[in-house]
Amino acid sequence: MAKVKSVYVCSECGYESAKWNGKCPECGQWNTFEEREQTVSAKSSAFGSSAIRAYSDDSVLPLDKIDGESREIRYLTGLKELDRVLGGGLVKGSLVLIGGEPGIGKSTLLLQICKFLGQDKKILYVSGEESARQIKLRADRLGVDGGDICVLSKNDAEAVCATIIKEAPDIAIIDSIQTMSLSGINSSQGSISQVRECTSLFMRTAKEQDIPIFIVGHVNKDGAIAGPKVMEHIVDAVLYFEGQQNMSYRILRAEKNRFGSTNEIGVFEMGDDGLTEVPDPSEMLLSGRPSNVSGNCVACVMEGSRPILAEVQALVAKSAFSAPRRTSSGFDYNRLYLILAVLEKRVGLFCGALDVYINVVGGIRIDDPASDLPVAMALYSSLTDKVISDRITACGEIGLGGEVRSASFIKQRISEAERLGFEKIIVPLHSLKNVDIKKYGIKVVGVSNIRQAFNEIAK
Repeated sequence: MAKVKSVYVCSECGYESAKWNGKCPECGQWNTFEEREQTVSAKSSAFGSSAIRAYSDDSVLPLDKIDGESREIRYLTGLKELDRVLGGGLVKGSLVLIGGEPGIGKSTLLLQICKFLGQDKKILYVSGEESARQIKLRADRLGVDGGDICVLSKNDAEAVCATIIKEAPDIAIIDSIQTMSLSGINSSQGSISQVRECTSLFMRTAKEQDIPIFIVGHVNKDGAIAGPKVMEHIVDAVLYFEGQQNMSYRILRAEKNRFGSTNEIGVFEMGDDGLTEVPDPSEMLLSGRPSNVSGNCVACVMEGSRPILAEVQALVAKSAFSAPRRTSSGFDYNRLYLILAVLEKRVGLFCGALDVYINVVGGIRIDDPASDLPVAMALYSSLTDKVISDRITACGEIGLGGEVRSASFIKQRISEAERLGFEKIIVPLHSLKNVDIKKYGIKVVGVSNIRQAFNEIAK
């Protein structure tokens, strides 16, 4: 017999609590808790041996008896940048979550891959936000016509899974998970319980029917997927769309991937006809660079197996306040403080009364530890007003002693700098042990500390 209990739900983020709270512990908003009734199925607390014996152990198989010859089946999506992030394509029977801010291009990306996949595969596009007519209008604008593409406008997760089982498509797309609901859960759409249970239902459907499913998940104002990451441990892959809406470039980054690397990124450009792949992001990020301006340095970083050259800008100015400002865009804020401390202690560059601003051009976020050296060089250039040549790039991790530590994939970094026409690359000396620098058409300079790197600026 079902019983009813009261729960308190935050109207801002969907956080659930057994008691009322003045301030939500999840999103920090005040006076947002509302009382709601939740129906819970009463189950017998006596789970005895008879119930245990009712379960069959037929599904238990010894490891050496499992067929190991079956290959991992992947579908190419028609977008090489997306295939790269997925680890080589969409794995059959996988559940992939694509998150991002509203309007960033998630639905556009999925509708565009329907154009390629729909040529030889059956696709079921489920939308809880748009009508079938609206999807048709958007498909016409993106040039998605023909193919075996079916559209379903429903919000009932159970009915959607029943349709997936009945129609047996090759690929299913759920847009979005925040609009799906289960009738057995007495809470609003987008709440934590609804998001969690609906995702679990789609996961079971994907595994049992061996059908890959894409799920769209919107992020809240704090930048986290709505439902405080309750979906991330359920799905097989989590892809985030990054970028500023006032800029045309979008970056697709893998935060979790059970079938590939989490270090790969895909770069797209948003236009009138949808998303366009950017196969050479280095040229995109370096376009429009200023010349003869202090505070600029090109960083050679690695994103997975791909070397990328990005422009780092630094501005050091006299502060008008007692507490100087520290602002970082595209670079780790805490890492900036570490570099400033090393510059003051090891080089004698004091920034205690100065405002410091760091910006990575193009909206990209660099997490490679080898980006420390170009950031330090940009800070040194801005503080001393010495111009770094636009034909110089650098990479290397900075230690607390001011040493420049080795960087991985040094050969790929040098080759990428040479391909883009750079004349000099400053790298850690320890990384050149097994590198023949004579075979490259670029001057490779190895440095062991940041003072040596700063001396190369004037040469």
